[in-house]
Amino acid sequence: MRGPAEHRRHVAVHVTGIVQGVGMRPFVYREARAHRIAGWVLNAPDGVHIDAVGSVPDIEAFLEGLRGHAPAAARIDAVSVRDMECPDEPEPGDPRFAILASDADGARTTLVSPDIATCDDCLRELFDPADRRYHYPFINCTNCGPRFTIIRSLPYDRAATSMDAFPMCPECAAEYADPADRRFHAQPDACFACGPHITWREHGRGAAGAPALGTTREESDAIIERCAELLENGGIVAIKGLGGFHLACSAEDDGAVRELRRRKRRSGKPFAIMVRTVRDAQSLCSVDAQECELLAGSIRPIVLLARSDREGGIDLAHDVVRDLPEIGVMLPYTPLQHLIMAACARRGIRALVMTSGNISGEPIETDDDDAWRRLGPIADALLGNDRAILSRYDDSVVRCAGGHVLPVRRARGYAPRPLPLPRVEAGAAAPDLLACGSEQKATLALVRNDPDGSAACFLSQHIGDIERGSTFEAWRDALERLESLFGVDPAALACDAHPSYLSSQWARRHARARGIPLVEVQHHHAHIASVIAESAARGIHNADEPVIGIAFDGTGAGDDGTVWGGEILVADLRGFTRAAHLRPWRLPGGVASIRDARRCAFSLLSRDGLLGHVGAAPLIEMLSEQERSVTATMVERGINSPLTSSMGRFLDACAAILGICGRATYEGEPAIELEAAATRALKRDGGAMPSSAIQGLPYAIHHATERDQDAQARPPREAGGGRVPRSERDDPLVLDMESTVLGLLDGIAAGIDPDDLALALHETVAQAAADAARLVSLRTGIRTVALSGGVFMNRLLLTRTAALLESAGMRVLIPTTIPVNDGCIAYGQAAVARAHLARR
Repeated sequence: MRGPAEHRRHVAVHVTGIVQGVGMRPFVYREARAHRIAGWVLNAPDGVHIDAVGSVPDIEAFLEGLRGHAPAAARIDAVSVRDMECPDEPEPGDPRFAILASDADGARTTLVSPDIATCDDCLRELFDPADRRYHYPFINCTNCGPRFTIIRSLPYDRAATSMDAFPMCPECAAEYADPADRRFHAQPDACFACGPHITWREHGRGAAGAPALGTTREESDAIIERCAELLENGGIVAIKGLGGFHLACSAEDDGAVRELRRRKRRSGKPFAIMVRTVRDAQSLCSVDAQECELLAGSIRPIVLLARSDREGGIDLAHDVVRDLPEIGVMLPYTPLQHLIMAACARRGIRALVMTSGNISGEPIETDDDDAWRRLGPIADALLGNDRAILSRYDDSVVRCAGGHVLPVRRARGYAPRPLPLPRVEAGAAAPDLLACGSEQKATLALVRNDPDGSAACFLSQHIGDIERGSTFEAWRDALERLESLFGVDPAALACDAHPSYLSSQWARRHARARGIPLVEVQHHHAHIASVIAESAARGIHNADEPVIGIAFDGTGAGDDGTVWGGEILVADLRGFTRAAHLRPWRLPGGVASIRDARRCAFSLLSRDGLLGHVGAAPLIEMLSEQERSVTATMVERGINSPLTSSMGRFLDACAAILGICGRATYEGEPAIELEAAATRALKRDGGAMPSSAIQGLPYAIHHATERDQDAQARPPREAGGGRVPRSERDDPLVLDMESTVLGLLDGIAAGIDPDDLALALHETVAQAAADAARLVSLRTGIRTVALSGGVFMNRLLLTRTAALLESAGMRVLIPTTIPVNDGCIAYGQAAVARAHLARR
């Protein structure tokens, strides 16, 4: 019997954060029962609501448990407690606590868990012959399984997911209703009797267009065994995952890998692989504790690992990654993948290529019928299922460097987990907004503001390069999904200042049609702003303090009409000044030069009068007489040859000059091969940086001169088009790498190993960047440096530049929750636009 009202407490509790799809209601139920609490819990669009009555000590213990013992997949942002009037008379008997039906009314402000890799408990059941879900390819519980990829609307209930097509059988329904069961209120709960089933289509087998169904364990096992048999015999299979299809083949079969490359028209880009265990990964790569945790954790991204020379490891086909020093490795994260890897292991296959199931340049396929039509020319068979994917998600990719986990592609498992933005003054009335992102590695960001000046930024999953209509449609689908799911109607827009990006053109049209504000953000300012905002959210930087931002990438529209990409800015969220930049040269063919680094190198040597150097002969010989003549004319007359200060293009040109890579078969190939060459030299020299034989090459940093006048910056830019004052002292410095290129040519002429020269080049670029930042620091007094841009995907350049800056007494900001490549642009645009609009 409970005591009188004065010894009891009645509270209304509101829990916000990632609290749906993570077992929060069952957890609350168990905590309530353990502390003798009466009341109820329910899901609502704005979070989890609890009504609780109990003794004062029991209520306190219950609330402490909510804050301290939440499910591992949950992320609790706030637990707000409001005292209510206590009933005069307690009800007799034991306390009763109930899970009520979800409330669909109210603002949609709650968060949804990303998909979660199969947990250890489910994995044990999956391979336990005595368990009723033995070998069931969709086993899950409240601690694992699909979440965001199957949800249609909030609150998160089965009826609001693609599982609504599968009514539970009596046994599953009993588990779902049993508070003591691990599947208590697990929305995707299912089994062979009532849930989704795998399907199989194979060229030349079965009725045309009619897939075989794995409705029983025997039928399902037969499909998986046929899949493994096909892979063993060199076949290619399209396999449906959580967020889309993979194309798979044996990673140990040279012929199968070459055939996959031929059919997918992917001649050079490295493939990711899936292995069954961490031990298998360690047989191929060096895996430290941090990387091991990433491989085996609940997200299971692709982890870029350094290859090892360990004997007796998996005999990987050469064409998987060619001679690159890293391999993208992941472990199984769905029950089906575990079953396939087990079946392959019985046939002696320890590694599978698992690459995105799409036509090159197109979005990843999600629908079985569409996938069979589009991927049929590539795959010999398709292993699908009858559960719909409602959100398209690629695998996430991460790498570790300098003790940091650095996202390369933020997608499955991470997105759309919201990121905070710096607070604005309460009442500043920053509107909810949409940031449209970049054109390559596109994401978008939806910002929901709170009255206290805080904001949640829902950064979408990686969408891809949206030069094509089909990928832009995927961008629009992602936007509609985020808007509807989280109930945000943007009242302002932000976009890249580039005139031709599809997302920017859409934003301009949309802003005009709706009569809402549009903030156009310069590309490299967005890069640095993303680091400022992310560092502020992590509590390591004051968002109001300016930084020196080193933004090195391939392409970005500059304020002066040229192509930027080797930029050192003085920036905060409100604006920036171009403090230094790489000395510009002509980019023959514009965008076309991205694919042909030889012409970019020819132009660079032409600018510096070095085409006649004996060390330039190998490059000259790579170009036909006609190619040389046409390129020279384009450069001399400025025909379709914009000026560029791009560090990415500079490194591409150097890769061509060194004979490492002249033509790119995929984005970033010359720079990736250049890093690989430097890594080989570094490894040969025992890990010392720079090489003991080759020190850094010469370079110069000077004030802009007449020969650089084409690249003079316009006055410093403020977000939204305003201008900030400047003085003579603010004229940008120029990083002049002419003597660096001459040093490379001298090295080639002297017969020095190109790998050693590549390592020396890395050291030189890091030194030049750090020296330029130091000079800007002397001008400005700023001691904090932010690093961003796709060039810093290069592990050697990132770690060496950071080390040199830190040795000079600078504080270095490197983002750990967003990529440094263009996947960060939408987040940076959102931060800039919000800071700008809050001041209106």
